[in-house]
Amino acid sequence: MKRKKKIILITFTALIIQLFLIAFILLPYFVMGQILDTKVRFSRVFTPEEFGITATPLSVQTVDGLKISAFEVKSEQPTKAVILCLSGIHNPSVTAFYGHAKMFKEHGYSSILIDMRAHGESEGEQICAGYKEYLDVDAVVDYVKEQPSYHNVPIIVMGLSLGGATAINAIANNEHIDALISLSAFSSWEEAFRDNMAMSLPHWLANLLSPFVDVATELKYGDASSVKPIYSISQLGQRPALLIHSREDSQVPYTHFKRLLQNAPKGTDTLTVEGDNHLITGHFTIPENDSIYSNTLLKFINSAINR
Repeated sequence: MKRKKKIILITFTALIIQLFLIAFILLPYFVMGQILDTKVRFSRVFTPEEFGITATPLSVQTVDGLKISAFEVKSEQPTKAVILCLSGIHNPSVTAFYGHAKMFKEHGYSSILIDMRAHGESEGEQICAGYKEYLDVDAVVDYVKEQPSYHNVPIIVMGLSLGGATAINAIANNEHIDALISLSAFSSWEEAFRDNMAMSLPHWLANLLSPFVDVATELKYGDASSVKPIYSISQLGQRPALLIHSREDSQVPYTHFKRLLQNAPKGTDTLTVEGDNHLITGHFTIPENDSIYSNTLLKFINSAINR
């Protein structure tokens, strides 16, 4: 009788542990779904006319079958480089980069602003946290390589936040991309999610759930979850990179920048700005108004294409 009770107790305890484990996995999984399983429609979309430039809408198709929307701003002189611009998760719209596109155009560079999957006019019902968005960049790179006017022109990928993480993954997976500019990128989605939990949940609960974030991510994205900026940044070889972050960033903490830099190739350029500014500058839509930021970008681009 005692043996039977012991078996029942062990079985019951094991069942309770299993239920707790399932709950701890499912909670991060469902919270991720609230953030990522959505189609983003922007409340504010800029127009090229607001910046005194012309943009041509593009549509390209990814290898996994999604139509990706983009906007091309061509240099009026022979293009010295093509800069692919990517924005963050949910906000702002990539059209906030029109100010950058204008500045680049004035210096002889063309730009293509890319609405990543599930954002703006691009297809897709799920944001993929950087794991698949690099395929969107690949499709635009293919477009660039097909254009006679861009023959042998260097390609630079530049991204903000999720766009920065995507830019890192894209250059690591595409030999046709020649340089990287990353703004406020996370080192991995899992770490970014953990940081978000730490800020929004009781400390004890965030610590308890933390080990299960990796499992939840793998359940959501499968093999794609192995594509992480912290690994990708080490695969640039001799291609130049510029990493920019604000020291008190409350959305993607500065620790992400430090982890990326630790894995980045020796000689990677950096810019650290003070304060909490996820957009890096208070003049994001008019970057020339921040001389340190704009000069850093232009100096890096000029150096990258003349190596």
